[in-house]
Amino acid sequence: MERLAARSEEFAEIGLVIEAFGPDAMIVRETPALLGQIDIAALLRDLADELAETGAATSLKERLDHVAATLACHSSVRSGRRLNADEMNALLREMESTPHSGQCNHGRPTYVELKLADIERLFGRR
Repeated sequence: MERLAARSEEFAEIGLVIEAFGPDAMIVRETPALLGQIDIAALLRDLADELAETGAATSLKERLDHVAATLACHSSVRSGRRLNADEMNALLREMESTPHSGQCNHGRPTYVELKLADIERLFGRR
C-alpha cells in the first residue's frame, strides 16, 4: 500500500486516482476510461508487485499507450480510401498541428515528400 500511495500522483497523471484508505487498503476514485471494465484489485496488486520488483510501474502506461495506438491505427485513413478535397485539407491541417504525424505508431511513413524534379522524372519529363 505504501508503494502505491507514494506513486499516487504519477498514477493520477494517467487517469488512475487512488489514495490510502486506512493502513492496509486503497480507495480508487478514478480509472483510465481506455481500460474499460477491469479487475481493479488485480491491477493494483500487479502495480505493487511491479514497484517491488523494478522500482517503477510502467505496465499501466504501456497498456494505455497500446490501446491508444491501436485506436489510432484502426481509425486512420486506410490505403486506397478516396478522400474529397475538404477531407484532404482537413487531414493535412490536422497533420500540421499533430506531433509525430510523419509516421504511424508502427513506424511507417504517413507521407513522402516529392520535389518537382522527382515528379518530372516519374512522368518522363526529365
